[in-house]
Amino acid sequence: MSAGSVLAAGALEWGIALPPETLERFNVYCDFLREKNEVMDLTAVLEEEEIARRHFLDSLSLMTLASFARARVLDVGSGAGFPGLPLKLAQPSLRLTLLDAQAKRVDFLRELTERLDVEAECLHARAEEQALLPGYRDGYDFVLSRAVAKLNVLSELCLPFVKPGGAFLAMKSRDSDEELREAEKAIRCLGGALEEVRELTVAGVPRRVAVIRKVKPTPKGYPRRFAKIKKEPL
Repeated sequence: MSAGSVLAAGALEWGIALPPETLERFNVYCDFLREKNEVMDLTAVLEEEEIARRHFLDSLSLMTLASFARARVLDVGSGAGFPGLPLKLAQPSLRLTLLDAQAKRVDFLRELTERLDVEAECLHARAEEQALLPGYRDGYDFVLSRAVAKLNVLSELCLPFVKPGGAFLAMKSRDSDEELREAEKAIRCLGGALEEVRELTVAGVPRRVAVIRKVKPTPKGYPRRFAKIKKEPL
């Protein structure tokens, strides 16, 4: 089965109907990812059906938590474009920024969005530096991350971008209870509040998403330099 076929069936279980032209774009995405993965380290998942399940469906699972129509969305540490780009394909009115610190990955994202005929800002930048700039700080309805860093570190990198009233959606594994407890202080300090932890099952794999609401502006002085964040996490 093609990536699009697998994706269509899985998304429909959540009430998400993807038109044929969107599914074809996901097929192009899958083919381009596999092609570029031969010369870049983008994913360990190589089969079309698994890419559809573990990357595309996993990304679209966020649509069961929130409406992204016309929202300004930032994907931090986007890598191969997950979860932001699949959400943009499924919800074209979403205004997307993809941010990554590795230039080669940003070049990949620029080439990919051009091939998919998708409008998205692709930024080669460090999150802790970009979050200090006007137009980015307190500028997004949703900030997303599927990165493997601990939540207390991710919160300092991501929450400064979220506008008050918006949310940071952190995609985590099911066994993240200790990580969530460790992040409580950081979330409060940075102007956030843990609203819920949503339990999901994507293609048979347990997963959870921490929904962190921005309740007040992040205090001046955050985010700190990354060396400081890493050495002395909140």
